[in-house]
Amino acid sequence: MPQDSRQTPPAAPERPPLGVILAGGQGRRMGGCNKAWLEYRGRPLIEHAVERLQGQVDGIVVSTNTEMDRCARLGFPCVADEHPDYRGPLAGIAAAGAARPGRDLLCVPVDAPSAPHDLGPRLQAARAEHAAPAAMAHDGRRLQPLFLLLGAGLVPALRAAIAAGPLPAGAWLREHGAVTADFSDCPAAFTNLNTPEDLAPR
Repeated sequence: MPQDSRQTPPAAPERPPLGVILAGGQGRRMGGCNKAWLEYRGRPLIEHAVERLQGQVDGIVVSTNTEMDRCARLGFPCVADEHPDYRGPLAGIAAAGAARPGRDLLCVPVDAPSAPHDLGPRLQAARAEHAAPAAMAHDGRRLQPLFLLLGAGLVPALRAAIAAGPLPAGAWLREHGAVTADFSDCPAAFTNLNTPEDLAPR
């Protein structure tokens, strides 16, 4: 049977998200340093994060409030929080969204060097299944809200909420319709390196 000439052509692939490396934490258990530059397996943590994101994103920005020149020498733009007091990782995500309006954001913390190479596609599948504004990873034991695909449409609400003060990431995202994606097949991929002992070779 001949095809109907009125058939709608397939939709063009959506633009991949912008990658956001969250490197603006205070690093209290690491002596207050910027964890991005701590070495793990012979390389700074930020290089591991870049390697994990590349191939899943269209561009990368680094969310950081310190050592911005050093981060910029890696070849990626840096974005500082919009507020001088520390308001948590969602503040860094909000600032990245403001700096790159209209972009979906695929976020990873800088201290998780084994983030899944298929994080973005799996989060996008969960988001699409539920027509949700955002999707977060769940490792089978706990929610991992900073492994996040945030739709551009949620950025204005996030910026407005952060302007009032710090936010609990998981609770705020759930309140605003974020869904979870199951990563129980690879829980070790979400391991954070929080202490000097965590950096030791294994």
